[in-house]
Amino acid sequence: MLSEQMQNALNAQIKIEAESSQVYLAMASFAETQGFEGVSSFMYMHSDEERQHMLKFVKYVNERGGHATISELSKPPLEYGSLKEMFEELFAHEVKVSKSINDLVHISLQEQDYATHNFLQWYVAEQIEEEALARTILDKINLIGDDKGGLYLFDRDVQAITVQPSTGPAV
Repeated sequence: MLSEQMQNALNAQIKIEAESSQVYLAMASFAETQGFEGVSSFMYMHSDEERQHMLKFVKYVNERGGHATISELSKPPLEYGSLKEMFEELFAHEVKVSKSINDLVHISLQEQDYATHNFLQWYVAEQIEEEALARTILDKINLIGDDKGGLYLFDRDVQAITVQPSTGPAV
C-alpha cells in the first residue's frame, strides 16, 4: 500500500511524464514545419515513449492500492529560435525530469517503501540514457554550427537513431 505522500509524489510524476510527451510532440511538430523530417520522426517516437513512461506510473500507483490521477497539463513551447535552442530546451527538460525521479527515490527510501524504490530504479537508469542522448545530440549540433549541409546530414542521422524499447515494467 502506498502512503499518501508517496501517492501524491507519484501522481505529480505522472503529470511530468505526460508533459514530457507533450514537449516532445510540440518539438516534433516544430521540427516538421522547419523541414527537419528526421528530427520530427525522432521526436514523435520519443513522445510515444514518454507516454509509455506515464502509463507505467499510472498502472503502478493503481496496482499498489493507490489512485492514479490524470491532471491538466502545462502547454509546451510551440516555437524555437533554432534547432539548437530546441535541443537545449530538451536537455534542460530531461535534467528536470531526472531531478524529479531522484526526489521520488529519496521519498521511497525515507518511507522504507522498497517496492517503489525498486520500481523507480528503471527510471533512474532511463534518465541517465535520456540525458546522455540529449547531450550527444547537442554536441553534434554545436559541431555543425549554422552549416546547412551539416544540418541536412544531421537530420538524416537523427532519423536513424532508434529509441530503444524500455525493458522496464510492462504496461
